[in-house]
Amino acid sequence: MSLNIAVMISGSGSNLQSIIDAIEKNILKSEIKIVISNMEKAYGLVRAKKHGIDAVYLSKKDYSSLKEYEKELLEVFKNKKIDLIVLAGYLGIVPEEIIKYYKNKIVNIHPSLIPSFCGKGFYGINVHEKVLEYGVKVTGATTHFVDEGVDTGPIIIQEPLKIEEEITAEELQKRVLDIEHKILVETIRLIEDKRLEINGRKVLIRR
Repeated sequence: MSLNIAVMISGSGSNLQSIIDAIEKNILKSEIKIVISNMEKAYGLVRAKKHGIDAVYLSKKDYSSLKEYEKELLEVFKNKKIDLIVLAGYLGIVPEEIIKYYKNKIVNIHPSLIPSFCGKGFYGINVHEKVLEYGVKVTGATTHFVDEGVDTGPIIIQEPLKIEEEITAEELQKRVLDIEHKILVETIRLIEDKRLEINGRKVLIRR
């Protein structure tokens, strides 16, 4: 099943690029209808435009109220007939009304094995620095459905990565990012194929 996708970003957009590449290689059937960034100079907006994808800067700080921002965001999604919203390195909080309207139709990628090293303040290189500080032996990446909390929605895919001694946070970030690209595309493919079933907190993957 082909989906109309909206991708929300805040930075360079490497996860966005992984989705674009998968679509262009026919790994995914869907189409990215719009890319939205809450950072005006995010390079992900440039990536999108290079591939002929509508890309806009939209930040709640430019609106007089959260309600006005919610209204504008929802209008954009409705106009583009969006089926799935993908948070690909998006550092903002999705408004609650959007989450309710698109229940179980918003997915996020996080650079750790949730519920470890997630939630408020855990983003970017911070995650990997905290992972190394704590001394855990395994990290990885997680895709999950988005609910009203921060990184608290039902988990879809997790892939672990063994932590080597003497690795730096920057090196770890690069290795985890490779995993992010892989499992984010796989998550979208499972949704396209209608192979996910949500049962409470559990996401079942049909064979």
